[in-house]
Amino acid sequence: MVNISVEGLSLYFPIIGADTQSLKRYLKQVAIGGGIAQRTFGSSHSTIVALHNVNLTLSAGDRLGLVGSNGSGKTTLLRCLAGAYTPDIGSVEVNGRIASLLDLSLGIDPSATGLENIRIRGLVAGLTPAAIAAKTEQIAEFSGLGPYLAMPLKSYSSGMQARLAFATATAVEADVLLMDEWIAVGDAQFRAQANERLTSLVEKAHILVIASHDLSLIKSLCNKVVRMDHGIASEVVSIDEMDELMARPAPGTTLGWSRASR
Repeated sequence: MVNISVEGLSLYFPIIGADTQSLKRYLKQVAIGGGIAQRTFGSSHSTIVALHNVNLTLSAGDRLGLVGSNGSGKTTLLRCLAGAYTPDIGSVEVNGRIASLLDLSLGIDPSATGLENIRIRGLVAGLTPAAIAAKTEQIAEFSGLGPYLAMPLKSYSSGMQARLAFATATAVEADVLLMDEWIAVGDAQFRAQANERLTSLVEKAHILVIASHDLSLIKSLCNKVVRMDHGIASEVVSIDEMDELMARPAPGTTLGWSRASR
């Protein structure tokens, strides 16, 4: 059964070997997605509270939108769901094959050819060599790069690199699809193809979790929404309640960092 269960998830990033007083001031200025607290990691020093006591339960058919300002913790939560971060407190359990469209450049080697990068990215995504071989022709055709696939990636334009990365990253269908914003790459023709492919992936996935600043996009794709603020998540509500949720005080303000980050 495909599902996601997040219970009491808290994540801390220790600040090591830095002038913590000046760093505190800087982090406050850029509104990083967590409070700053004293927590012990072998020795006493400051830490960033990236996520605090997040709870989620999702099942097949759920399309969850994560909304909130920059640095609110949306991407960090997605990375926890993808398995990139291990919780310091609490648990994250995801049952089902995951496709993470969080960083298209992950696993890309500028010195390798386009074809070699398809194989590398496929391995990073967890595909077997046989599965990669079976998908290579389709990926190559979708990218539209033709003979350039035999050339090193460092000889590509940024647009060509983005096309190859997108074609490779979206070649894997999954039960759980994680997205950090809707991806728009390439020229107008390729963007139309990309939108069609992303829409197909969303439709085929059992669970979608997407972070975006575009509230109209969230309304069009999702049936549930969570508002993030300073690493604190609101309760999961129906998409019909999103306007009301956005009108409330942000989740982080209800606790205050003197308590929430400890």
